[in-house]
Amino acid sequence: MNQNLLRLHLHLQGSIVAVACGLGALGMEPANAQVAPSGVEAAQYKGLHAAAYTGNVTEIENLAAKADLNARDGNGRTPLHVATFARQHDAIRALVKAGANINLLDKDRYDGVTIASVADDEDTLRVLLSLGASARQVTSRYDGTALIAAAHLGHDGVVKQLIAAGAPLDHVNNLHWTAAIEAVVLGDGGARHKVTLKALIDAGARLQLTDRQGNTPLQLARSRGYTAMVQMLEKAGAR
Repeated sequence: MNQNLLRLHLHLQGSIVAVACGLGALGMEPANAQVAPSGVEAAQYKGLHAAAYTGNVTEIENLAAKADLNARDGNGRTPLHVATFARQHDAIRALVKAGANINLLDKDRYDGVTIASVADDEDTLRVLLSLGASARQVTSRYDGTALIAAAHLGHDGVVKQLIAAGAPLDHVNNLHWTAAIEAVVLGDGGARHKVTLKALIDAGARLQLTDRQGNTPLQLARSRGYTAMVQMLEKAGAR
């Protein structure tokens, strides 16, 4: 099993647990972001998609003038999406230099920034952001953001990068959850989710925003027995 498929498998396992705990569709969000090209798909790639997957910069440069830089595969992935999944940094740079659109969404409404964020791939995210990728896009069927997805998973380093890049702290997805709410309600109360929540608090996230039931992050942390998160939120003036 290659690394991309292994990550997909692990995220799917986590999603099954989330569904079993009554979290329903939202528990599936990160798994859906990880629809990486399968081995079969990769073997069938030609042109820029093949070059992006293997990181063949010379081929990208040779094809750039005559190929569609934003061509789509069967899942709506552009060569840049494929290079992001494959962690091919030089291919990403070459595609952007040639004029590829760095902010396009695939069929499941994910961009490179969200794909890298869900994969906890700080290095690829750093490359994308340095090349001008937006941390502010609304992505996924849940009308969320890369920051919400990363907070959900406790990807604290990713969260810090996204905050520094201007990601919207208080975006509310169509399930009425913010990044701060997801860090609590879909987190495990562990070290990385605590660092994630602290980063959001320090950045000035609004802690009085509520879910559909009127629960704030503090109330949700209390209901789950997340003592450290409760103390953190109370110190920040949350109610």
